[in-house]
Amino acid sequence: MNSLPSHPASAASEWHPSPRRDFHRRLRSGIFAPVIRWFEHRQVYAPSREHEGHPSSLNRSFEEVFFHAGDGTRLHGWFFPADPGSPWVDVALLLMHGNAGNISHRLHFYEAWLGLGLNVFAFDYRGFGRSEGKASEEGTYQDAQAAVAWLRQRGFAPDRILALGKSLGGGIASELALRERVGALILQSTFTSIPDIGAELFSWLPVRRMNSIKYDTLQKLPRIDVPVLILHSRADALIGFHHAERNFAAARDPKMLVEAKGDHNNLLEADRAGYLRGLKAFLERHVPAGKPAGP
Repeated sequence: MNSLPSHPASAASEWHPSPRRDFHRRLRSGIFAPVIRWFEHRQVYAPSREHEGHPSSLNRSFEEVFFHAGDGTRLHGWFFPADPGSPWVDVALLLMHGNAGNISHRLHFYEAWLGLGLNVFAFDYRGFGRSEGKASEEGTYQDAQAAVAWLRQRGFAPDRILALGKSLGGGIASELALRERVGALILQSTFTSIPDIGAELFSWLPVRRMNSIKYDTLQKLPRIDVPVLILHSRADALIGFHHAERNFAAARDPKMLVEAKGDHNNLLEADRAGYLRGLKAFLERHVPAGKPAGP
């Protein structure tokens, strides 16, 4: 990095920014700013409006849900009730999914979580699937809060709602755990922050200077006071395992780190039994079964 001149600036001797610094300044302002924001938004959010699967394929009951965020944005989701007599029949797992597609692309996970005896509520952020609006960092936070409010109205106690965030969803779930009372936070294949993962994926760009979307899970974890599960694979080629290690180090006790198998998007396909074993161990340790509260 260039240093400032040792003598005062004057008409005869004036410090000029280096070409590189001037380039970065121009990137962040003026004509380049809209292009930067467009590019950033396209990398962080990759929604799909089209559903490619239907919950009826799971051959179990479900409810199609429409609800509203605090700013009035209409959102869509699917609620799957746990089987009667399930060990966690009064516990709801709330999914905050990754940055691409929509809720129709996660049916295999719903089936797996339902198999553990949990209720499952999956919703789309604004701009995804059948949810209205356009995605933004604050907007996704409000969407998650609205999903929690829906579950509470349904009769679930706050400490029986588990916030599970996958990939981008981890940044949303961690903010949710600060804004709303939940029973536990589960971070699956999650990065430390957008600037961190962006700098790795786009090392040729000055990401940290240009970035405006944060999703800074790493900075939030020390302030979260519910049990935390971090579930990640060392073979994740998109979000490296070092993100999980840093998140785990930042989290408060009680916390648990489970090493899954497979790449970023195929944890169940690579080792379904191991994935569910790790999740169940966390539930048994931190989410007592059979609590009489619930819907």
